[in-house]
Amino acid sequence: MDAIPWVIGCVTVPILGALVAFVVRERWVASVGGLTSVLVTACAGMLVWQTSRVGAFDYPVGGWGAPLGIELSVDGLSVLMVAMTSVVGFFVSVYAWSYFSPSSEPGPGPSQAVEAHAHHLQEHKRRYFWPLWLLLWGGLHALFVSSDIFNLYVTLEVVGLSAVSLVAVAGEKASGAAMRYLLVTLVGSMLYLLGVGVLYATYSTVDIDLLSQQVVSGASAWTALGLMAAGLVLKTALFPAHFWLPGAHSSAPSPVSALLSGLVVTSSFYLLVRLWLDVFGAVVVLNVALVLASLGLFAIVWGSVQALLQSRLKLLVAYSTVAQLGYLFIIFAPALAGGEAAWRGGILYALSHACAKAAMFMAAGSFVYALGDDEIDALCGTGQRLFWTFAAFALAGITLMGLPPSGGFVGKWLIARAAIEAEQWVIVVAVFLGGLLTAGYVFKVVQMAFVSAPETSTTEVRPLPLPMQWAPMLLALAAIVLGFWAHEPLALLEVGNPFGDMYEAAVGATNAAQGAP
Repeated sequence: MDAIPWVIGCVTVPILGALVAFVVRERWVASVGGLTSVLVTACAGMLVWQTSRVGAFDYPVGGWGAPLGIELSVDGLSVLMVAMTSVVGFFVSVYAWSYFSPSSEPGPGPSQAVEAHAHHLQEHKRRYFWPLWLLLWGGLHALFVSSDIFNLYVTLEVVGLSAVSLVAVAGEKASGAAMRYLLVTLVGSMLYLLGVGVLYATYSTVDIDLLSQQVVSGASAWTALGLMAAGLVLKTALFPAHFWLPGAHSSAPSPVSALLSGLVVTSSFYLLVRLWLDVFGAVVVLNVALVLASLGLFAIVWGSVQALLQSRLKLLVAYSTVAQLGYLFIIFAPALAGGEAAWRGGILYALSHACAKAAMFMAAGSFVYALGDDEIDALCGTGQRLFWTFAAFALAGITLMGLPPSGGFVGKWLIARAAIEAEQWVIVVAVFLGGLLTAGYVFKVVQMAFVSAPETSTTEVRPLPLPMQWAPMLLALAAIVLGFWAHEPLALLEVGNPFGDMYEAAVGATNAAQGAP
């Protein structure tokens, strides 16, 4: 099948690139990373094109399929996630090329010791960012196309440990956040693996297709669902399990922050949706969905309020991620009440959020690079000199607010429509209230472009390299264009019908639990 080489390339090329980047001389690391980024993006583009032509397919690795071998499975949902990862990953790689370049090192320090330490830290970041990022990229792609729950555990570990290591490259200032993140990711993986063990002990298989035919409501299925959902909720940082996210995302280097908020937390949400529909479709009931939706509602309000209260820019954007993740979880209630549009809206919003949040973190990193300060007040009077960076931040904010014509608007509209059809008015109110709160903290930053700097200000604006200006701008524009082009990803979601039979089974289980005919 024509699509098979491309799905193999999406997984193996970044992993091979990571291995090469680990062993080459330091001066060649960025070149290896840049070339690998181009190749991976090309493979992902070809996979999307071929899948739209040939449809969904399974590929037994080495000719050994389930239940003995490893099998890859590709449908519209998995391909969309691969495409999202590659688009965001490509622009972050372009941004990182300049961000970690030797010319971006801080200027002379107050002493030779401080200057030498800063130089050594920048070399350390430059040396290890690329191999760790490429390993993370390969782990994400493998997660999206894996078709058995144990291999999904392996990919979760690759993604989690790579993400923790990327946070740790920031040095001592991120050591506490990295350790907290490590503990969270290990606990989340342990809970997920315990759920895998329960399913295997009960049904003697870890293949998703085989499990979907055998899993029935009962103590084992409910225990496995509870353990796996708890682990993935912890990894996704859904309120109140968000305690680790602000510190990790705000203290990491800005390209890393963009990857964490745009991709890593979204991958855990994807896996929860995949298991919810493909494995536990006949088990889940509306009450469970309402619990997740309620946590999503709290996340929208709490995260937005905390973002409004922040005085540091990257911490503001990190709390924004806590809030925006809430939208991904409020879809469970209207979806299981009969609104299939909620699933599609949630996936479309996840794509839009990935682009917008990565762009927002890159813009924040550009501000810090130019001004040497993370304080929002330091932005006063820099509107003309940092015009494109403010524009990128504002465009990303438009998507997160859910204003037309952005992809965020289409996603939120589908979610709100499904909630209206299910008469879940609290969710409808939360969608619009969250948009207003988002506008508050976005304008809190953007208004600084129009505020005159105090006459006593001595702030110097360091010139930004072109990639650091245009990468966040183009990615923010991609989130806007997704609104005009929403019919394409929504049509691609039909490939393999991931929301088909299992969705009907879930609705049927909900109706049966409620005594509906």
